[in-house]
Amino acid sequence: MTDGYRIAPRRVSFDWRETPLHWIPDEPTATHVINVLHLLLPAGERWFVKVFKEALPLVRDEELLKDVKGFMGQEATHSVQHSYVLDHLAHQGLDTTAYTRHVEYLFDVLLGERPPFGLRVSDRAWLRFRLSVVAATEQFTAVLGDWVLRADALDRAEPDPVMLDLLRWHGAEEVEHRSVAFDMFQHCGGEEPARYARRLLGMAITAPVLTYMWAAGASYLIRHDPRLAGRLRYTLRHHKRAIEKGLLPTWRELGAAIPRYLRRSYHPSQEGSLSRAVDYLAVSPAARGAGGGPKGAAAS
Repeated sequence: MTDGYRIAPRRVSFDWRETPLHWIPDEPTATHVINVLHLLLPAGERWFVKVFKEALPLVRDEELLKDVKGFMGQEATHSVQHSYVLDHLAHQGLDTTAYTRHVEYLFDVLLGERPPFGLRVSDRAWLRFRLSVVAATEQFTAVLGDWVLRADALDRAEPDPVMLDLLRWHGAEEVEHRSVAFDMFQHCGGEEPARYARRLLGMAITAPVLTYMWAAGASYLIRHDPRLAGRLRYTLRHHKRAIEKGLLPTWRELGAAIPRYLRRSYHPSQEGSLSRAVDYLAVSPAARGAGGGPKGAAAS
């Protein structure tokens, strides 16, 4: 729970007219590895909202219900804003439709309202599984959100300020609601020890699928980038170089999020800093322009 801190969406907007294709100057690999967010999140965060909407009748805690509705509003806004970036990429000659079709198939069919391939799984068990996947995914978005808020090297690289604000606004809201999907799964995921087994299964599936999709997405973007014209490929060597410059999170930062999540005593309130997130939202051009937003005392 958020202990009196109220989660709510912000009506942000971004002007992409001046944002270059390589929004981190001279860093196409770092640019496109981060750009994979725009490939995954429009469909992914719409799916989060659909799954939570299915589960709302199971929620018996009024405070959790408020948090969940705030989470759904924020995720819906994230989906819309990242879809606008896809339009911007298309206007610059980088059409992502061939890749995003696979993403939509994953969320709308393989993880849709009914189990795929005629799997004999009850409606309740299938919903609990999908809630476990949302919770596992939100573990990584919280880690990434905290990383981007701390990534001073991004500022030194002089990126496009609008894109950096999008990433940090989104990252701050991920930290802000970092516990909600986990709390929702704990509330609706059944009794122990089966619930803990479902948590393990959710991460066991989510971590490798996200890793594959991120590598495939970065490879797609670099391969189809009209400015690169086939002169560059996505490689682990180039990725490692971007990490060394501080432009991407380290493998250790991402990998360590998994064993933390698998501890029985774990709770996502241990991830990142809510006060850092709220401090950024107080100065974010997009968030300030949106006005309103959550109220309540922030805690680290």
